[in-house]
Amino acid sequence: MQSLAMIENWPVPTAAAAVLRADGTVVGTHGPTAHRFPLASVTKPIAAYAALVAYEEGAVELDEPAGPEGSTVRHLLAHTSGLAFDEHRVTAAPGTRRLYSNAGFEVLGDHIAKATDIPFPEYVRQAVLEPLGMVSTTLDGSPARDGVSTVDDLVRFAAEVQAPRLLDPRTVLAAQTVAHPGLKGVLPGYGHQNPNDWGLGFEIRDHKSPHWTGASSSPATFGHFGQSGTFLWIDPAAGAACVALTDRAFGPWAAEVWPPFTDAVLAELGRSAR
Repeated sequence: MQSLAMIENWPVPTAAAAVLRADGTVVGTHGPTAHRFPLASVTKPIAAYAALVAYEEGAVELDEPAGPEGSTVRHLLAHTSGLAFDEHRVTAAPGTRRLYSNAGFEVLGDHIAKATDIPFPEYVRQAVLEPLGMVSTTLDGSPARDGVSTVDDLVRFAAEVQAPRLLDPRTVLAAQTVAHPGLKGVLPGYGHQNPNDWGLGFEIRDHKSPHWTGASSSPATFGHFGQSGTFLWIDPAAGAACVALTDRAFGPWAAEVWPPFTDAVLAELGRSAR
Protein backbone atom coordinates (compact mmCIF):
# COMPACT_ATOMS: atom_id res chain seq x y z
CA MET A 1 0.00 0.00 0.00
CA GLN A 2 1.48 3.31 -1.10
CA SER A 3 -0.25 5.19 1.74
CA LEU A 4 1.82 3.35 4.35
CA ALA A 5 4.97 5.02 3.00
CA MET A 6 3.69 8.26 4.57
CA ILE A 7 5.29 7.11 7.84
CA GLU A 8 8.68 7.86 6.31
CA ASN A 9 7.84 11.56 6.63
CA TRP A 10 6.78 11.36 10.27
CA PRO A 11 9.19 13.22 12.62
CA VAL A 12 10.14 10.07 14.52
CA PRO A 13 13.34 8.00 14.78
CA THR A 14 11.61 4.70 13.94
CA ALA A 15 8.15 3.81 12.67
CA ALA A 16 6.41 0.72 11.35
CA ALA A 17 2.86 0.14 10.18
CA ALA A 18 0.54 -2.47 8.71
CA VAL A 19 -2.99 -2.77 7.36
CA LEU A 20 -5.07 -5.92 7.33
CA ARG A 21 -8.53 -6.92 6.17
CA ALA A 22 -11.27 -8.28 8.39
CA ASP A 23 -10.36 -11.83 7.34
CA GLY A 24 -6.79 -11.32 8.61
CA THR A 25 -5.23 -10.83 5.18
CA VAL A 26 -2.33 -8.37 5.45
CA VAL A 27 -2.64 -5.95 2.55
CA GLY A 28 0.45 -3.89 3.29
CA THR A 29 3.32 -3.24 5.70
CA HIS A 30 6.03 -0.60 5.93
CA GLY A 31 9.04 -0.22 8.16
CA PRO A 32 10.62 -2.66 10.62
CA THR A 33 7.55 -4.68 11.58
CA ALA A 34 9.57 -6.98 13.87
CA HIS A 35 11.00 -4.05 15.89
CA ARG A 36 9.81 -4.01 19.51
CA PHE A 37 8.19 -0.74 20.61
CA PRO A 38 6.79 0.31 24.00
CA LEU A 39 3.01 0.33 23.55
CA ALA A 40 2.00 2.66 26.39
CA SER A 41 -1.83 2.62 26.48
CA VAL A 42 -2.16 0.33 23.46
CA THR A 43 -1.46 -2.22 26.21
CA LYS A 44 -5.02 -1.71 27.46
CA PRO A 45 -6.93 -3.49 24.66
CA ILE A 46 -4.69 -6.55 25.12
CA ALA A 47 -5.24 -6.49 28.89
CA ALA A 48 -8.98 -6.05 28.32
CA TYR A 49 -9.04 -9.02 25.96
CA ALA A 50 -7.42 -11.14 28.68
CA ALA A 51 -10.05 -9.91 31.14
CA LEU A 52 -12.77 -11.02 28.73
CA VAL A 53 -11.14 -14.45 28.48
CA ALA A 54 -11.30 -14.60 32.28
CA TYR A 55 -14.99 -13.71 32.04
CA GLU A 56 -15.70 -16.44 29.49
CA GLU A 57 -13.75 -18.96 31.56
CA GLY A 58 -15.98 -18.14 34.52
CA ALA A 59 -13.21 -16.69 36.68
CA VAL A 60 -14.97 -13.31 36.92
CA GLU A 61 -18.33 -11.78 36.03
CA LEU A 62 -18.53 -8.42 34.28
CA ASP A 63 -20.98 -7.10 36.85
CA GLU A 64 -19.30 -8.39 40.00
CA PRO A 65 -17.86 -5.86 42.46
CA ALA A 66 -14.32 -4.71 41.64
CA GLY A 67 -12.51 -1.53 42.57
CA PRO A 68 -14.20 1.29 44.49
CA GLU A 69 -17.50 0.75 46.30
CA GLY A 70 -20.26 0.35 43.73
CA SER A 71 -17.84 -0.34 40.89
CA THR A 72 -17.69 -3.54 38.83
CA VAL A 73 -15.35 -5.23 36.38
CA ARG A 74 -17.40 -3.62 33.60
CA HIS A 75 -16.90 -0.16 35.13
CA LEU A 76 -13.13 -0.69 35.28
CA LEU A 77 -12.98 -1.82 31.64
CA ALA A 78 -15.08 1.14 30.49
CA HIS A 79 -13.28 3.85 32.53
CA THR A 80 -16.38 4.56 34.61
CA SER A 81 -15.25 3.27 38.01
CA GLY A 82 -14.65 6.79 39.31
CA LEU A 83 -10.94 6.22 39.90
CA ALA A 84 -8.58 9.06 39.04
CA PHE A 85 -6.26 9.04 36.03
CA ASP A 86 -3.06 7.81 37.70
CA GLU A 87 -4.01 7.62 41.37
CA HIS A 88 -5.91 5.04 43.36
CA ARG A 89 -8.26 7.80 44.49
CA VAL A 90 -12.01 7.99 43.87
CA THR A 91 -13.13 11.21 42.21
CA ALA A 92 -16.68 10.31 41.08
CA ALA A 93 -19.42 7.78 41.73
CA PRO A 94 -19.21 4.71 39.48
CA GLY A 95 -21.11 5.05 36.23
CA THR A 96 -21.49 8.84 36.35
CA ARG A 97 -18.46 10.10 34.41
CA ARG A 98 -15.97 8.75 31.88
CA LEU A 99 -12.72 9.19 33.82
CA TYR A 100 -9.90 7.66 31.81
CA SER A 101 -7.93 5.75 34.41
CA ASN A 102 -4.64 3.88 34.36
CA ALA A 103 -5.30 3.12 38.02
CA GLY A 104 -8.55 1.42 37.04
CA PHE A 105 -6.74 -1.02 34.75
CA GLU A 106 -4.22 -1.75 37.50
CA VAL A 107 -7.07 -2.53 39.89
CA LEU A 108 -8.62 -4.71 37.18
CA GLY A 109 -5.37 -6.65 36.78
CA ASP A 110 -5.11 -7.19 40.53
CA HIS A 111 -8.74 -8.34 40.67
CA ILE A 112 -8.25 -10.95 37.94
CA ALA A 113 -4.96 -12.10 39.46
CA LYS A 114 -6.76 -12.80 42.74
CA ALA A 115 -9.66 -14.53 40.98
CA THR A 116 -7.42 -16.79 38.91
CA ASP A 117 -4.50 -17.13 41.34
CA ILE A 118 -2.21 -16.21 38.43
CA PRO A 119 -0.20 -12.97 38.24
CA PHE A 120 -1.97 -10.83 35.65
CA PRO A 121 1.01 -10.49 33.24
CA GLU A 122 1.27 -14.28 33.22
CA TYR A 123 -2.49 -14.59 32.71
CA VAL A 124 -2.24 -12.25 29.68
CA ARG A 125 0.54 -14.42 28.29
CA GLN A 126 -1.44 -17.65 28.73
CA ALA A 127 -4.82 -16.26 27.67
CA VAL A 128 -3.88 -14.04 24.71
CA LEU A 129 -0.23 -13.80 23.72
CA GLU A 130 0.63 -17.48 23.55
CA PRO A 131 -2.53 -18.67 21.74
CA LEU A 132 -2.15 -15.92 19.12
CA GLY A 133 1.56 -16.54 18.58
CA MET A 134 2.48 -13.05 19.82
CA VAL A 135 5.98 -14.26 20.72
CA SER A 136 7.58 -10.80 20.68
CA THR A 137 5.06 -9.22 23.06
CA THR A 138 5.67 -8.86 26.79
CA LEU A 139 3.82 -7.26 29.67
CA ASP A 140 6.08 -6.69 32.65
CA GLY A 141 4.36 -4.24 34.96
CA SER A 142 1.19 -2.20 34.66
CA PRO A 143 -1.64 -3.61 32.51
CA ALA A 144 -2.44 0.01 31.69
CA ARG A 145 0.78 0.90 29.88
CA ASP A 146 3.77 -1.44 30.18
CA GLY A 147 3.32 -3.69 27.15
CA VAL A 148 6.06 -3.98 24.52
CA SER A 149 5.24 -5.41 21.10
CA THR A 150 5.80 -5.37 17.35
CA VAL A 151 3.63 -4.52 14.38
CA ASP A 152 3.75 -8.19 13.38
CA ASP A 153 2.30 -9.25 16.72
CA LEU A 154 -0.36 -6.54 16.80
CA VAL A 155 -1.47 -7.65 13.34
CA ARG A 156 -2.19 -11.05 14.94
CA PHE A 157 -4.16 -9.34 17.70
CA ALA A 158 -6.13 -7.17 15.25
CA ALA A 159 -6.93 -10.26 13.18
CA GLU A 160 -8.26 -11.98 16.30
CA VAL A 161 -10.47 -9.05 17.28
CA GLN A 162 -11.97 -8.91 13.77
CA ALA A 163 -12.53 -12.68 13.54
CA PRO A 164 -12.45 -14.01 17.12
CA ARG A 165 -11.20 -17.46 17.96
CA LEU A 166 -10.33 -16.96 21.63
CA LEU A 167 -13.65 -15.33 22.51
CA ASP A 168 -17.29 -15.67 21.52
CA PRO A 169 -17.94 -13.07 18.78
CA ARG A 170 -20.81 -11.73 20.91
CA THR A 171 -18.35 -10.88 23.68
CA VAL A 172 -16.12 -9.01 21.24
CA LEU A 173 -19.16 -7.18 19.86
CA ALA A 174 -19.99 -6.08 23.40
CA ALA A 175 -16.40 -4.85 23.83
CA GLN A 176 -16.75 -2.57 20.79
CA THR A 177 -20.21 -1.31 21.81
CA VAL A 178 -20.64 1.75 24.02
CA ALA A 179 -20.72 0.84 27.71
CA HIS A 180 -22.65 3.29 29.90
CA PRO A 181 -23.76 5.55 27.01
CA GLY A 182 -24.00 9.31 27.21
CA LEU A 183 -21.15 9.99 29.62
CA LYS A 184 -18.96 13.04 29.21
CA GLY A 185 -15.23 12.93 29.78
CA VAL A 186 -11.76 13.87 28.64
CA LEU A 187 -10.05 11.95 25.85
CA PRO A 188 -6.36 12.27 26.79
CA GLY A 189 -4.59 14.56 24.36
CA TYR A 190 -7.86 15.66 22.73
CA GLY A 191 -9.82 17.37 25.51
CA HIS A 192 -13.43 17.20 26.64
CA GLN A 193 -15.78 15.05 24.58
CA ASN A 194 -19.55 14.84 24.92
CA PRO A 195 -20.20 11.99 24.80
CA ASN A 196 -16.85 10.32 25.43
CA ASP A 197 -17.75 6.83 24.24
CA TRP A 198 -15.86 3.67 25.21
CA GLY A 199 -16.54 -0.01 25.02
CA LEU A 200 -14.79 -2.58 27.22
CA GLY A 201 -11.12 -1.67 26.86
CA PHE A 202 -11.56 -0.08 23.44
CA GLU A 203 -12.20 3.57 22.70
CA ILE A 204 -15.04 4.13 20.22
CA ARG A 205 -14.67 6.96 17.73
CA ASP A 206 -18.35 7.88 17.40
CA HIS A 207 -18.45 11.57 16.38
CA LYS A 208 -15.59 12.84 18.57
CA SER A 209 -13.76 15.90 17.35
CA PRO A 210 -10.85 16.37 17.39
CA HIS A 211 -9.75 12.75 17.19
CA TRP A 212 -6.66 10.68 16.42
CA THR A 213 -8.34 8.67 13.64
CA GLY A 214 -9.32 10.13 10.27
CA ALA A 215 -12.12 12.39 9.11
CA SER A 216 -13.30 9.49 6.95
CA SER A 217 -13.15 6.92 9.77
CA SER A 218 -16.59 5.50 10.46
CA PRO A 219 -18.25 6.28 13.83
CA ALA A 220 -18.01 2.54 14.58
CA THR A 221 -14.20 2.67 14.49
CA PHE A 222 -12.67 1.45 17.73
CA GLY A 223 -9.17 0.95 19.10
CA HIS A 224 -6.60 2.82 21.18
CA PHE A 225 -3.62 5.11 20.96
CA GLY A 226 -0.66 5.32 23.30
CA GLN A 227 1.46 8.12 24.69
CA SER A 228 4.53 6.38 23.24
CA GLY A 229 3.35 7.37 19.75
CA THR A 230 1.42 4.19 18.93
CA PHE A 231 -2.05 3.30 17.72
CA LEU A 232 -4.33 0.49 16.63
CA TRP A 233 -7.70 1.09 15.01
CA ILE A 234 -10.31 -1.26 13.61
CA ASP A 235 -12.95 0.17 11.27
CA PRO A 236 -15.82 -2.30 10.80
CA ALA A 237 -17.31 -0.21 7.97
CA ALA A 238 -14.04 -0.46 6.04
CA GLY A 239 -13.55 -4.09 7.02
CA ALA A 240 -9.98 -3.34 7.99
CA ALA A 241 -7.55 -2.56 10.78
CA CYS A 242 -4.35 -0.53 10.98
CA VAL A 243 -1.40 -0.65 13.37
CA ALA A 244 1.28 2.06 13.60
CA LEU A 245 4.09 2.03 16.15
CA THR A 246 6.77 4.67 16.71
CA ASP A 247 9.40 5.53 19.30
CA ARG A 248 8.51 9.18 19.81
CA ALA A 249 6.13 10.30 22.56
CA PHE A 250 2.68 11.45 21.47
CA GLY A 251 2.40 15.18 20.90
CA PRO A 252 1.31 17.80 18.36
CA TRP A 253 3.27 15.94 15.67
CA ALA A 254 0.99 12.89 16.04
CA ALA A 255 -2.21 14.94 16.08
CA GLU A 256 -1.01 16.48 12.81
CA VAL A 257 0.07 13.38 10.87
CA TRP A 258 -2.12 10.54 12.11
CA PRO A 259 -5.53 11.65 10.75
CA PRO A 260 -4.38 12.29 7.16
CA PHE A 261 -2.48 9.01 7.26
CA THR A 262 -5.63 7.15 8.27
CA ASP A 263 -7.66 8.96 5.61
CA ALA A 264 -5.10 7.98 2.97
CA VAL A 265 -5.18 4.34 4.11
CA LEU A 266 -8.98 4.25 4.00
CA ALA A 267 -9.05 5.91 0.57
CA GLU A 268 -6.60 3.36 -0.80
CA LEU A 269 -8.57 0.50 0.72
CA GLY A 270 -11.72 1.90 -0.90
CA ARG A 271 -10.05 2.10 -4.31
CA SER A 272 -8.76 -1.47 -4.07
CA ALA A 273 -12.22 -2.74 -3.11
CA ARG A 274 -13.81 -1.30 -6.27
